[in-house]
Amino acid sequence: MNYRHAFHAGNFADCVKHALLVALVSALARKPAPFAVLDTHAGRGLYDLSAETPNRTGEWRAGVGRLTDMAEGPLSPWLSLLRAAGFPPLYPGSPLLVRALLRPGDRLILCEKHPEEAAALAAAIGRDRQVAVHVRDGWEALGALTPFPEKRGLVLIDPPFEQPGEFDRIVEACRLLRRRFRAAVVAAWYPVKHRAPVRAFEDGLREAGLTDIVSAELCLREPTDPARLNGCGMMVMNPPFGFTAEARAILEALLSCLSDGEAGAGAEVKVVADE
Repeated sequence: MNYRHAFHAGNFADCVKHALLVALVSALARKPAPFAVLDTHAGRGLYDLSAETPNRTGEWRAGVGRLTDMAEGPLSPWLSLLRAAGFPPLYPGSPLLVRALLRPGDRLILCEKHPEEAAALAAAIGRDRQVAVHVRDGWEALGALTPFPEKRGLVLIDPPFEQPGEFDRIVEACRLLRRRFRAAVVAAWYPVKHRAPVRAFEDGLREAGLTDIVSAELCLREPTDPARLNGCGMMVMNPPFGFTAEARAILEALLSCLSDGEAGAGAEVKVVADE
């Protein structure tokens, strides 16, 4: 309940998460049938990078701040949405990015537990019949709000990882969704500080009997310091057709712009569990 994403908005991890998210939602929109998206940890939706809070850390300067002049390539669909939302200095989080990609008939469900963040989120969304904002725990909402009546869609799981056990909660969430809503695309962001927790996470997914899972990871340095965010990844269950190749191109573009050449920097998309 103490986490405030405004300190980290627009950092390299946001760049990874949001560029991949746009690719996933765009893939859903290629088919004519309506879909829904559930964002379990939505945050406040829109961040002003010129404000005091994000500039206390200045993380955005080494992230999205390096991409302001980019107009072409695999990052352009995401960057076009940023500019349409007022970047710079406004930086749209996952709720506004997804909303910009919805068609008539599609829906967005946003959960944010922190009352102040939820109020800011509701203000950023405004009155919108296609979007519902819930002040509730995102983990609890997974069972209450799925499956979708549309029978297709995306569940985005993006916890702050400020409490122990978040990797285990993601595994249990995937088990629940595979049982309740097998057709759902499930995307979960996770930090890469050192390798052991990520390996245990991947083992847990396989031991749970889950299949058709890929991971897309970007590391800015060798992940050997457990006290530092050295990289991050997105685990995707039921990835859309073509996502693996698209994710590789996105990560390579981000690596070329965001890496400072530290040892161990790299990008990888791999199969965690076969279909």
